Amino acid sequence: MSLLGIDIGTTGCKAVLFDVYGTALASSYQEYDVQRHQPGWAELDSLEVWNKIKACIAAVAAKAGNDAVQALAICSLGEALVPISADGEILGPSILNFDARGAEFLPELRAGITPERLYSLNGNPLGNHYGLTKLKWVRQYQPELYDKADKFMLWGGLVGRLLGGEATVDYSLANRTLLFDLQSADWSSELLAWGGIDGAKLPRTVPSGTAIGRVSAQMAEELGLSPETVIVSGAHDQCANAVGAGVTSAGQAMYGMGTYICIVPVYREIPPAAAMLERGLNTEHHAAPGVFVSFIYNQGGALLKWYRDTFAVMDKRLAAETGGDIYRTLLAEMPEGPSGVLALPHFTATGPPNFIDDSGGVLAGLRLETPRGAVLKGLLEGATYYLRESTEQLPGAGIAIERYVAVGGGAKSEPWIQLGADILQKPFTRLKVTEAGTLGAAILAGVGAGVFGDAAEGASMMVQPDATFEPNIELGARYTARFGQYQRLYEPLRELLRELAAEATAS
Repeated sequence: MSLLGIDIGTTGCKAVLFDVYGTALASSYQEYDVQRHQPGWAELDSLEVWNKIKACIAAVAAKAGNDAVQALAICSLGEALVPISADGEILGPSILNFDARGAEFLPELRAGITPERLYSLNGNPLGNHYGLTKLKWVRQYQPELYDKADKFMLWGGLVGRLLGGEATVDYSLANRTLLFDLQSADWSSELLAWGGIDGAKLPRTVPSGTAIGRVSAQMAEELGLSPETVIVSGAHDQCANAVGAGVTSAGQAMYGMGTYICIVPVYREIPPAAAMLERGLNTEHHAAPGVFVSFIYNQGGALLKWYRDTFAVMDKRLAAETGGDIYRTLLAEMPEGPSGVLALPHFTATGPPNFIDDSGGVLAGLRLETPRGAVLKGLLEGATYYLRESTEQLPGAGIAIERYVAVGGGAKSEPWIQLGADILQKPFTRLKVTEAGTLGAAILAGVGAGVFGDAAEGASMMVQPDATFEPNIELGARYTARFGQYQRLYEPLRELLRELAAEATAS
Protein backbone atom coordinates (compact mmCIF):
# COMPACT_ATOMS: atom_id res chain seq x y z
CA MET A 1 0.00 0.00 0.00
CA SER A 2 1.34 3.44 -0.92
CA LEU A 3 0.21 7.07 -0.78
CA LEU A 4 0.79 9.63 -3.53
CA GLY A 5 1.54 13.28 -2.81
CA ILE A 6 1.39 15.81 -5.66
CA ASP A 7 2.80 19.35 -5.34
CA ILE A 8 1.91 21.95 -7.97
CA GLY A 9 4.05 25.09 -7.95
CA THR A 10 4.43 28.20 -10.05
CA THR A 11 7.16 26.80 -12.31
CA GLY A 12 6.97 23.04 -11.82
CA CYS A 13 5.10 20.07 -10.40
CA LYS A 14 6.26 17.01 -8.49
CA ALA A 15 4.71 13.67 -7.60
CA VAL A 16 6.23 11.44 -4.90
CA LEU A 17 5.06 7.99 -3.85
CA PHE A 18 5.50 7.12 -0.15
CA ASP A 19 4.91 4.08 1.98
CA VAL A 20 3.00 4.57 5.25
CA TYR A 21 6.28 5.04 7.15
CA GLY A 22 7.33 8.06 5.09
CA THR A 23 9.87 6.36 2.86
CA ALA A 24 9.92 7.81 -0.67
CA LEU A 25 9.44 4.99 -3.19
CA ALA A 26 9.42 6.95 -6.47
CA SER A 27 9.29 10.53 -7.66
CA SER A 28 8.91 12.58 -10.83
CA TYR A 29 9.26 16.27 -11.62
CA GLN A 30 8.20 18.40 -14.59
CA GLU A 31 8.88 22.08 -15.31
CA TYR A 32 6.79 24.64 -17.15
CA ASP A 33 7.16 28.33 -17.90
CA VAL A 34 5.23 31.37 -16.74
CA GLN A 35 3.59 32.99 -19.77
CA ARG A 36 3.99 36.78 -20.13
CA HIS A 37 1.94 37.75 -23.18
CA GLN A 38 1.79 41.44 -22.25
CA PRO A 39 3.74 43.68 -19.85
CA GLY A 40 2.59 43.01 -16.29
CA TRP A 41 0.87 39.75 -17.19
CA ALA A 42 1.90 36.42 -15.63
CA GLU A 43 -0.13 33.29 -16.21
CA LEU A 44 0.15 29.55 -16.67
CA ASP A 45 -0.98 27.62 -19.72
CA SER A 46 -3.49 25.51 -17.77
CA LEU A 47 -3.61 22.68 -20.29
CA GLU A 48 0.19 22.44 -20.44
CA VAL A 49 0.39 22.29 -16.64
CA TRP A 50 -2.31 19.60 -16.48
CA ASN A 51 -0.43 17.52 -19.05
CA LYS A 52 2.80 17.87 -17.04
CA ILE A 53 0.96 16.82 -13.87
CA LYS A 54 -0.38 13.74 -15.65
CA ALA A 55 3.13 12.90 -16.86
CA CYS A 56 4.41 13.05 -13.27
CA ILE A 57 1.61 10.83 -11.98
CA ALA A 58 2.08 8.29 -14.77
CA ALA A 59 5.86 8.14 -14.22
CA VAL A 60 5.43 7.47 -10.52
CA ALA A 61 2.57 5.00 -10.97
CA ALA A 62 4.72 3.01 -13.37
CA LYS A 63 7.27 2.52 -10.58
CA ALA A 64 4.74 1.41 -7.99
CA GLY A 65 4.77 -2.18 -9.17
CA ASN A 66 2.54 -4.38 -7.05
CA ASP A 67 2.34 -1.67 -4.37
CA ALA A 68 -0.87 -0.06 -5.67
CA VAL A 69 -1.54 3.59 -4.89
CA GLN A 70 -4.30 3.57 -2.29
CA ALA A 71 -4.93 7.31 -2.19
CA LEU A 72 -3.61 10.60 -3.50
CA ALA A 73 -3.87 14.27 -2.53
CA ILE A 74 -2.66 17.50 -4.07
CA CYS A 75 -1.12 20.61 -2.56
CA SER A 76 -0.64 23.67 -4.71
CA LEU A 77 0.17 27.32 -5.06
CA GLY A 78 -2.59 29.59 -3.87
CA GLU A 79 -4.64 32.31 -5.58
CA ALA A 80 -4.34 31.08 -9.19
CA LEU A 81 -7.73 30.05 -10.57
CA VAL A 82 -8.61 27.98 -13.65
CA PRO A 83 -11.96 28.20 -15.50
CA ILE A 84 -13.52 24.84 -16.38
CA SER A 85 -16.75 23.68 -17.98
CA ALA A 86 -19.34 21.46 -16.30
CA ASP A 87 -17.79 18.37 -17.93
CA GLY A 88 -14.27 19.30 -16.80
CA GLU A 89 -12.88 20.95 -19.92
CA ILE A 90 -10.17 23.54 -19.20
CA LEU A 91 -11.36 26.82 -20.73
CA GLY A 92 -8.53 29.27 -20.17
CA PRO A 93 -5.20 30.18 -18.58
CA SER A 94 -4.48 30.50 -14.87
CA ILE A 95 -3.66 34.07 -13.83
CA LEU A 96 -0.92 34.12 -11.18
CA ASN A 97 -0.88 36.15 -8.00
CA PHE A 98 1.91 38.50 -9.15
CA ASP A 99 0.07 39.36 -12.39
CA ALA A 100 -0.75 43.08 -12.44
CA ARG A 101 -4.27 42.60 -13.79
CA GLY A 102 -7.01 43.43 -11.32
CA ALA A 103 -5.21 46.21 -9.49
CA GLU A 104 -7.67 48.70 -10.99
CA PHE A 105 -10.43 47.23 -8.82
CA LEU A 106 -8.66 47.84 -5.51
CA PRO A 107 -9.98 51.40 -4.89
CA GLU A 108 -13.56 50.25 -5.41
CA LEU A 109 -13.05 47.23 -3.16
CA ARG A 110 -11.28 49.26 -0.51
CA ALA A 111 -14.19 51.69 -0.38
CA GLY A 112 -16.65 48.84 0.14
CA ILE A 113 -15.21 47.29 3.31
CA THR A 114 -12.95 48.24 6.21
CA PRO A 115 -9.69 46.32 6.76
CA GLU A 116 -11.02 45.21 10.15
CA ARG A 117 -14.22 43.79 8.68
CA LEU A 118 -12.39 41.99 5.87
CA TYR A 119 -9.97 40.45 8.34
CA SER A 120 -12.73 39.45 10.76
CA LEU A 121 -14.40 37.52 7.93
CA ASN A 122 -11.52 36.27 5.80
CA GLY A 123 -8.33 36.73 7.81
CA ASN A 124 -6.44 38.58 5.06
CA PRO A 125 -5.65 42.18 4.15
CA LEU A 126 -6.86 43.43 0.78
CA GLY A 127 -4.40 43.07 -2.08
CA ASN A 128 -4.12 42.34 -5.79
CA HIS A 129 -2.33 39.04 -5.20
CA TYR A 130 -5.54 37.22 -4.17
CA GLY A 131 -7.97 35.47 -6.49
CA LEU A 132 -10.79 38.01 -6.19
CA THR A 133 -9.25 40.77 -8.30
CA LYS A 134 -8.35 38.26 -11.04
CA LEU A 135 -11.94 37.00 -11.06
CA LYS A 136 -13.18 40.57 -11.37
CA TRP A 137 -10.80 41.15 -14.26
CA VAL A 138 -12.09 38.09 -16.13
CA ARG A 139 -15.71 39.10 -15.50
CA GLN A 140 -15.05 42.66 -16.71
CA TYR A 141 -12.79 42.04 -19.72
CA GLN A 142 -13.60 38.44 -20.72
CA PRO A 143 -17.33 38.19 -19.98
CA GLU A 144 -17.83 35.31 -22.43
CA LEU A 145 -15.27 33.22 -20.57
CA TYR A 146 -16.76 34.18 -17.21
CA ASP A 147 -20.25 33.19 -18.36
CA LYS A 148 -19.09 29.98 -20.04
CA ALA A 149 -17.16 28.73 -17.01
CA ASP A 150 -19.09 26.41 -14.74
CA LYS A 151 -16.46 26.74 -12.01
CA PHE A 152 -13.27 28.68 -11.31
CA MET A 153 -11.04 26.24 -9.46
CA LEU A 154 -7.79 26.51 -7.54
CA TRP A 155 -5.14 24.06 -8.66
CA GLY A 156 -5.33 21.64 -5.73
CA GLY A 157 -9.06 21.12 -6.23
CA LEU A 158 -8.85 21.29 -10.02
CA VAL A 159 -6.55 18.28 -10.31
CA GLY A 160 -8.78 16.26 -8.00
CA ARG A 161 -11.76 17.15 -10.19
CA LEU A 162 -9.98 16.26 -13.45
CA LEU A 163 -8.88 12.93 -12.00
CA GLY A 164 -12.50 12.02 -11.33
CA GLY A 165 -13.40 13.59 -7.98
CA GLU A 166 -15.98 16.20 -7.03
CA ALA A 167 -15.44 19.90 -7.73
CA THR A 168 -14.19 21.02 -4.32
CA VAL A 169 -11.63 23.29 -2.68
CA ASP A 170 -10.09 22.85 0.74
CA TYR A 171 -10.42 25.59 3.35
CA SER A 172 -6.81 26.79 3.14
CA LEU A 173 -6.89 27.32 -0.63
CA ALA A 174 -10.39 28.82 -0.53
CA ASN A 175 -9.00 31.45 1.83
CA ARG A 176 -6.69 32.71 -0.93
CA THR A 177 -9.62 34.11 -2.93
CA LEU A 178 -10.65 36.70 -0.25
CA LEU A 179 -14.18 35.29 -0.53
CA PHE A 180 -14.03 32.62 2.19
CA ASP A 181 -15.44 33.03 5.72
CA LEU A 182 -13.02 31.65 8.32
CA GLN A 183 -15.68 31.25 11.00
CA SER A 184 -18.34 29.46 8.96
CA ALA A 185 -15.75 27.62 6.81
CA ASP A 186 -17.69 28.40 3.64
CA TRP A 187 -18.04 31.07 0.98
CA SER A 188 -19.15 34.36 2.53
CA SER A 189 -22.34 35.83 1.10
CA GLU A 190 -21.20 39.25 2.30
CA LEU A 191 -17.82 38.99 0.57
CA LEU A 192 -19.33 37.57 -2.62
CA ALA A 193 -21.70 40.54 -2.79
CA TRP A 194 -18.84 42.94 -2.03
CA GLY A 195 -16.73 41.43 -4.81
CA GLY A 196 -19.60 41.04 -7.27
CA ILE A 197 -18.88 37.34 -7.77
CA ASP A 198 -21.50 34.64 -8.34
CA GLY A 199 -21.01 32.01 -5.63
CA ALA A 200 -22.23 29.30 -8.03
CA LYS A 201 -19.00 29.83 -9.97
CA LEU A 202 -16.99 28.46 -7.03
CA PRO A 203 -16.60 24.83 -5.93
CA ARG A 204 -17.82 23.31 -2.67
CA THR A 205 -15.53 23.89 0.31
CA VAL A 206 -14.27 20.91 2.33
CA PRO A 207 -11.65 20.34 5.05
CA SER A 208 -8.22 19.10 4.01
CA GLY A 209 -8.03 15.32 4.15
CA THR A 210 -11.60 14.73 2.88
CA ALA A 211 -12.26 11.91 0.40
CA ILE A 212 -13.84 13.53 -2.70
CA GLY A 213 -14.10 10.55 -5.05
CA ARG A 214 -12.10 7.90 -6.86
CA VAL A 215 -9.98 8.03 -10.00
CA SER A 216 -12.18 7.68 -13.08
CA ALA A 217 -11.80 4.64 -15.31
CA GLN A 218 -10.47 6.82 -18.13
CA MET A 219 -7.84 8.49 -15.94
CA ALA A 220 -6.92 5.16 -14.31
CA GLU A 221 -6.19 3.63 -17.69
CA GLU A 222 -4.30 6.68 -18.98
CA LEU A 223 -2.14 7.13 -15.87
CA GLY A 224 -1.66 3.56 -14.71
CA LEU A 225 -3.61 3.96 -11.48
CA SER A 226 -6.26 1.72 -10.01
CA PRO A 227 -9.84 2.98 -10.38
CA GLU A 228 -10.10 2.26 -6.65
CA THR A 229 -7.55 4.99 -5.85
CA VAL A 230 -9.16 7.47 -3.43
CA ILE A 231 -8.87 11.17 -4.32
CA VAL A 232 -8.48 13.32 -1.20
CA SER A 233 -8.64 17.10 -0.76
CA GLY A 234 -5.18 18.54 -0.15
CA ALA A 235 -4.07 22.00 0.95
CA HIS A 236 -2.36 25.27 0.19
CA ASP A 237 1.30 24.38 -0.35
CA GLN A 238 2.64 26.02 2.81
CA CYS A 239 0.03 24.25 4.93
CA ALA A 240 0.95 20.93 3.34
CA ASN A 241 4.62 21.72 3.99
CA ALA A 242 3.77 22.20 7.66
CA VAL A 243 1.93 18.86 7.82
CA GLY A 244 4.89 17.21 6.08
CA ALA A 245 7.11 18.76 8.75
CA GLY A 246 4.96 17.32 11.52
CA VAL A 247 3.89 20.85 12.51
CA THR A 248 0.25 20.22 13.36
CA SER A 249 -0.31 21.69 16.84
CA ALA A 250 -0.07 25.08 18.55
CA GLY A 251 3.37 26.26 19.64
CA GLN A 252 5.15 24.76 16.64
CA ALA A 253 6.29 26.52 13.48
CA MET A 254 7.55 25.31 10.14
CA TYR A 255 10.69 27.03 8.89
CA GLY A 256 10.63 26.61 5.12
CA MET A 257 14.06 27.26 3.59
CA GLY A 258 13.51 27.71 -0.12
CA THR A 259 13.65 30.69 -2.49
CA TYR A 260 11.89 32.47 0.34
CA ILE A 261 12.20 31.61 4.00
CA CYS A 262 8.64 31.09 5.19
CA ILE A 263 7.76 30.68 8.85
CA VAL A 264 4.37 29.08 9.45
CA PRO A 265 3.33 29.28 13.13
CA VAL A 266 0.36 27.21 14.31
CA TYR A 267 -2.21 28.45 16.86
CA ARG A 268 -5.70 27.58 18.10
CA GLU A 269 -7.65 30.86 18.29
CA ILE A 270 -8.08 33.45 15.53
CA PRO A 271 -6.25 36.55 16.84
CA PRO A 272 -7.97 39.95 16.99
CA ALA A 273 -8.04 41.85 13.70
CA ALA A 274 -6.25 44.92 15.07
CA ALA A 275 -3.33 42.88 16.40
CA MET A 276 -2.83 41.01 13.14
CA LEU A 277 -3.29 43.99 10.82
CA GLU A 278 -0.72 45.93 12.84
CA ARG A 279 1.74 43.11 12.28
CA GLY A 280 0.89 42.60 8.60
CA LEU A 281 -0.14 39.00 9.22
CA ASN A 282 -2.87 36.83 7.79
CA THR A 283 -4.86 33.95 9.30
CA GLU A 284 -5.70 30.78 7.41
CA HIS A 285 -7.10 27.34 8.23
CA HIS A 286 -4.32 24.81 8.67
CA ALA A 287 -4.53 21.50 6.84
CA ALA A 288 -4.65 19.93 10.32
CA PRO A 289 -8.08 20.29 11.98
CA GLY A 290 -8.87 22.82 14.70
CA VAL A 291 -5.87 25.08 14.23
CA PHE A 292 -4.84 28.08 12.13
CA VAL A 293 -1.62 29.39 10.59
CA SER A 294 0.01 32.61 9.42
CA PHE A 295 2.83 33.21 6.94
CA ILE A 296 5.97 35.19 7.82
CA TYR A 297 8.39 35.35 4.91
CA ASN A 298 11.21 37.12 3.13
CA GLN A 299 14.00 36.24 0.71
CA GLY A 300 16.22 33.32 1.63
CA GLY A 301 17.48 31.06 -1.11
CA ALA A 302 17.02 33.93 -3.57
CA LEU A 303 19.79 35.82 -1.78
CA LEU A 304 22.00 32.73 -1.78
CA LYS A 305 21.43 32.30 -5.52
CA TRP A 306 22.25 35.99 -6.14
CA TYR A 307 25.46 35.59 -4.13
CA ARG A 308 26.38 32.46 -6.11
CA ASP A 309 25.80 34.14 -9.47
CA THR A 310 27.62 37.32 -8.40
CA PHE A 311 30.57 36.16 -6.28
CA ALA A 312 31.09 32.54 -7.32
CA VAL A 313 30.74 32.26 -11.10
CA MET A 314 33.85 30.09 -11.51
CA ASP A 315 32.89 27.90 -8.54
CA LYS A 316 29.46 27.38 -10.09
CA ARG A 317 31.02 26.34 -13.40
CA LEU A 318 33.45 23.97 -11.71
CA ALA A 319 30.66 22.39 -9.65
CA ALA A 320 28.62 21.84 -12.82
CA GLU A 321 31.59 20.14 -14.49
CA THR A 322 32.49 17.89 -11.54
CA GLY A 323 29.03 17.21 -10.12
CA GLY A 324 29.85 19.01 -6.87
CA ASP A 325 27.40 20.80 -4.58
CA ILE A 326 28.09 24.51 -5.06
CA TYR A 327 25.84 25.56 -2.19
CA ARG A 328 27.51 23.21 0.28
CA THR A 329 30.89 24.59 -0.76
CA LEU A 330 29.85 28.23 -0.36
CA LEU A 331 28.02 27.76 2.93
CA ALA A 332 31.06 25.97 4.36
CA GLU A 333 33.04 29.20 3.87
CA MET A 334 30.90 31.12 6.38
CA PRO A 335 32.89 32.18 9.49
CA GLU A 336 31.92 31.26 13.04
CA GLY A 337 29.76 33.76 14.95
CA PRO A 338 28.42 37.08 13.64
CA SER A 339 29.90 37.91 10.26
CA GLY A 340 30.72 41.60 10.80
CA VAL A 341 28.64 42.41 7.70
CA LEU A 342 25.22 43.97 8.13
CA ALA A 343 22.87 43.28 5.22
CA LEU A 344 19.54 44.94 4.51
CA PRO A 345 17.62 42.19 2.66
CA HIS A 346 15.49 44.47 0.51
CA PHE A 347 16.67 42.98 -2.80
CA THR A 348 13.03 42.74 -3.91
CA ALA A 349 9.66 43.42 -2.26
CA THR A 350 9.76 42.15 1.32
CA GLY A 351 7.20 40.25 3.36
CA PRO A 352 5.46 41.10 6.65
CA PRO A 353 5.35 43.18 8.70
CA ASN A 354 6.38 46.04 6.39
CA PHE A 355 5.97 44.82 2.77
CA ILE A 356 8.64 47.24 1.56
CA ASP A 357 8.72 47.57 -2.23
CA ASP A 358 10.57 50.87 -2.70
CA SER A 359 13.97 50.10 -1.23
CA GLY A 360 17.10 48.14 -2.14
CA GLY A 361 19.66 45.81 -0.67
CA VAL A 362 22.54 47.13 1.41
CA LEU A 363 25.83 45.56 2.56
CA ALA A 364 27.45 47.55 5.39
CA GLY A 365 30.69 47.00 7.31
CA LEU A 366 32.80 45.73 4.41
CA ARG A 367 36.57 46.02 4.84
CA LEU A 368 39.53 45.01 2.70
CA GLU A 369 40.05 41.98 4.91
CA THR A 370 36.39 40.87 4.74
CA PRO A 371 36.37 37.31 3.34
CA ARG A 372 33.85 36.17 0.77
CA GLY A 373 32.14 33.82 3.21
CA ALA A 374 31.42 36.70 5.59
CA VAL A 375 29.43 38.45 2.86
CA LEU A 376 27.30 35.35 2.36
CA LYS A 377 26.76 34.93 6.09
CA GLY A 378 25.86 38.61 6.40
CA LEU A 379 23.16 38.14 3.74
CA LEU A 380 21.65 35.15 5.55
CA GLU A 381 21.91 36.93 8.90
CA GLY A 382 20.07 39.94 7.47
CA ALA A 383 17.30 37.71 6.11
CA THR A 384 16.93 36.10 9.54
CA TYR A 385 16.95 39.45 11.36
CA TYR A 386 14.07 40.53 9.12
CA LEU A 387 12.10 37.48 10.22
CA ARG A 388 13.02 38.08 13.87
CA GLU A 389 11.32 41.47 13.67
CA SER A 390 8.06 39.63 12.96
CA THR A 391 8.49 36.73 15.36
CA GLU A 392 9.19 39.08 18.27
CA GLN A 393 5.79 40.68 17.66
CA LEU A 394 3.86 37.40 17.72
CA PRO A 395 3.23 37.22 21.50
CA GLY A 396 1.29 40.50 21.26
CA ALA A 397 -1.14 38.70 18.94
CA GLY A 398 -1.38 35.68 21.25
CA ILE A 399 0.87 33.45 19.10
CA ALA A 400 3.76 31.52 20.62
CA ILE A 401 6.57 29.58 18.95
CA GLU A 402 8.38 27.01 21.08
CA ARG A 403 10.33 25.26 18.33
CA TYR A 404 10.94 25.29 14.59
CA VAL A 405 11.05 22.44 12.09
CA ALA A 406 13.29 23.16 9.11
CA VAL A 407 12.30 21.92 5.65
CA GLY A 408 13.14 22.79 2.05
CA GLY A 409 16.37 22.76 0.12
CA GLY A 410 18.17 25.03 2.57
CA ALA A 411 17.52 22.57 5.40
CA LYS A 412 20.27 20.37 3.96
CA SER A 413 22.78 22.94 5.28
CA GLU A 414 23.68 22.49 8.94
CA PRO A 415 25.43 25.91 9.18
CA TRP A 416 22.33 27.68 7.84
CA ILE A 417 19.98 25.89 10.25
CA GLN A 418 22.29 26.63 13.19
CA LEU A 419 22.31 30.29 12.18
CA GLY A 420 18.51 30.35 12.46
CA ALA A 421 18.61 28.68 15.88
CA ASP A 422 21.24 31.12 17.18
CA ILE A 423 19.51 34.29 15.94
CA LEU A 424 15.96 33.27 16.84
CA GLN A 425 17.12 31.48 20.03
CA LYS A 426 14.82 28.51 19.57
CA PRO A 427 15.62 24.85 18.85
CA PHE A 428 15.39 23.70 15.23
CA THR A 429 14.65 20.15 14.10
CA ARG A 430 15.67 18.92 10.68
CA LEU A 431 13.84 16.03 9.03
CA LYS A 432 15.04 13.11 6.94
CA VAL A 433 12.62 14.18 4.19
CA THR A 434 13.21 17.93 3.79
CA GLU A 435 10.94 18.34 0.72
CA ALA A 436 7.82 18.33 2.87
CA GLY A 437 5.06 19.43 0.46
CA THR A 438 4.54 16.09 -1.23
CA LEU A 439 4.93 14.28 2.09
CA GLY A 440 2.26 16.51 3.66
CA ALA A 441 -0.06 15.81 0.73
CA ALA A 442 0.57 12.06 1.11
CA ILE A 443 -0.29 12.27 4.81
CA LEU A 444 -3.57 14.00 3.93
CA ALA A 445 -4.22 11.26 1.35
CA GLY A 446 -3.80 8.73 4.15
CA VAL A 447 -6.26 10.65 6.32
CA GLY A 448 -8.90 10.70 3.58
CA ALA A 449 -8.44 7.01 2.89
CA GLY A 450 -8.80 6.07 6.55
CA VAL A 451 -5.18 4.98 6.97
CA PHE A 452 -4.71 7.64 9.66
CA GLY A 453 -7.22 9.16 12.05
CA ASP A 454 -5.96 12.70 11.46
CA ALA A 455 -2.98 14.68 10.19
CA ALA A 456 -1.15 14.48 13.53
CA GLU A 457 -1.37 10.69 13.56
CA GLY A 458 -0.21 10.52 9.97
CA ALA A 459 2.71 12.84 10.71
CA SER A 460 3.71 10.71 13.71
CA MET A 461 3.97 7.73 11.33
CA MET A 462 5.48 9.33 8.23
CA VAL A 463 7.60 12.29 9.43
CA GLN A 464 11.07 11.16 10.50
CA PRO A 465 13.27 13.57 12.53
CA ASP A 466 16.95 13.65 11.59
CA ALA A 467 18.72 16.07 13.94
CA THR A 468 18.04 18.84 16.46
CA PHE A 469 20.01 22.11 16.56
CA GLU A 470 20.00 23.84 19.94
CA PRO A 471 20.59 27.60 20.10
CA ASN A 472 24.01 28.76 21.30
CA ILE A 473 23.28 31.11 24.20
CA GLU A 474 26.59 33.00 23.97
CA LEU A 475 26.26 33.55 20.24
CA GLY A 476 22.63 34.47 20.78
CA ALA A 477 23.66 37.42 22.94
CA ARG A 478 26.08 38.61 20.27
CA TYR A 479 23.44 38.24 17.58
CA THR A 480 20.97 40.20 19.69
CA ALA A 481 23.45 43.09 19.79
CA ARG A 482 23.89 42.83 16.03
CA PHE A 483 20.12 42.71 15.61
CA GLY A 484 19.90 46.08 17.36
CA GLN A 485 22.40 47.50 14.87
CA TYR A 486 20.45 45.97 12.00
CA GLN A 487 17.28 47.71 13.20
CA ARG A 488 19.09 51.06 13.03
CA LEU A 489 20.35 50.52 9.47
CA TYR A 490 17.26 51.19 7.38
CA GLU A 491 15.79 54.42 8.74
CA PRO A 492 18.63 56.85 7.88
CA LEU A 493 18.86 55.29 4.40
CA ARG A 494 15.14 55.09 3.70
CA GLU A 495 14.79 58.16 1.47
CA LEU A 496 18.01 57.52 -0.43
CA LEU A 497 17.03 53.92 -1.12
CA ARG A 498 13.60 55.09 -2.23
CA GLU A 499 15.21 57.49 -4.73
CA LEU A 500 17.50 54.76 -6.04
CA ALA A 501 14.60 52.35 -6.40
CA ALA A 502 12.58 54.92 -8.36
CA GLU A 503 15.53 55.56 -10.70
CA ALA A 504 16.01 51.83 -11.27
CA THR A 505 12.31 51.42 -12.08
CA ALA A 506 12.34 54.38 -14.47
CA SER A 507 15.35 53.06 -16.33
